[in-house]
Amino acid sequence: MKRRIVAILVALLAYPVALHAQTFPDRPVRLIVPSPAGGPPDVMARLLSDKMAANLGQPVIVENRPGAGGTIGARTVLGTAPDGYTMLMGSTSTLLIAPAIYKNAGYHAGSFAPIARVADSREVLAVHPSVPAKSVAELVALAKAKPGTLNFASAGIGTLPHIEGELLKARARIDISHVPYRGGGLALTGLMGGQVHFMFSTLTQMLPNIREGRVRGLAVTSADRSKLAPEIPTMVESGFDNFVVTSISAVVAPPGTPAAIAWRLNQAVAAALNSEEVRQALAKMGGEARQGTPEDLAAFLSVEQKRWAEIIKTTGVSLE
Repeated sequence: MKRRIVAILVALLAYPVALHAQTFPDRPVRLIVPSPAGGPPDVMARLLSDKMAANLGQPVIVENRPGAGGTIGARTVLGTAPDGYTMLMGSTSTLLIAPAIYKNAGYHAGSFAPIARVADSREVLAVHPSVPAKSVAELVALAKAKPGTLNFASAGIGTLPHIEGELLKARARIDISHVPYRGGGLALTGLMGGQVHFMFSTLTQMLPNIREGRVRGLAVTSADRSKLAPEIPTMVESGFDNFVVTSISAVVAPPGTPAAIAWRLNQAVAAALNSEEVRQALAKMGGEARQGTPEDLAAFLSVEQKRWAEIIKTTGVSLE
């Protein structure tokens, strides 16, 4: 008898959630991007938003909340109601790096409700044309010949491009300086203007400028060469074993988001990734769609969190 009463109570408690999931969404949904407009996460969010909106039947509004390596935007989402109306466009920088280097980040990748892995993008190391280096080996040799004179740009302290530069610094044992910008777009502008000597960024952002000679691509950080730029070697081919770094994008939500709602949002992301327009855009950007379930994303982030903890340990980067 007691078991039956408990079962009835559980069913009654679950009923409002199930009903809400059936009617979800009945108003616009926010997709928080924890970086400035124009950067890779922002581009990815805007690429998905219209297609997701068509599937959900409600607008998906992209909202930029940059600052502190993405932790401001991430904490914003973390503190909102778990009702499916606020999501985060997470990235390697926000979900994996920031929690490992910011002592007061207040979250880790597993703090969020997983929704969907979106895409992986290759990173590339590029230099300003004035830098007399045609390979990673030549860049390292130049840095060693002139210690303290070369600098590299990033999208901000604690972002993926920052950690990649620090990883090169540690692995190559060179003396180089970090110049943080407020976003990847501004960092690229600084590189093209000759204000900095080199930077890592997504191939999606760099390739048009490499093709037009505004910057020179030296190596990609993926395990193999890109089909879009097969002439550019990998960091591994350039003499740096295990220097394999991928820029991931994934949608997550506040903890406690009901499974039914998470699944509904997952299907909206999947529909967007299946659209021909998005597929073609990703192909041109060098991104690779990574469809899967919320459970797939949770398992992936768990493994990557451990790997990035080791990478951060190698760089020695730690921030308050």
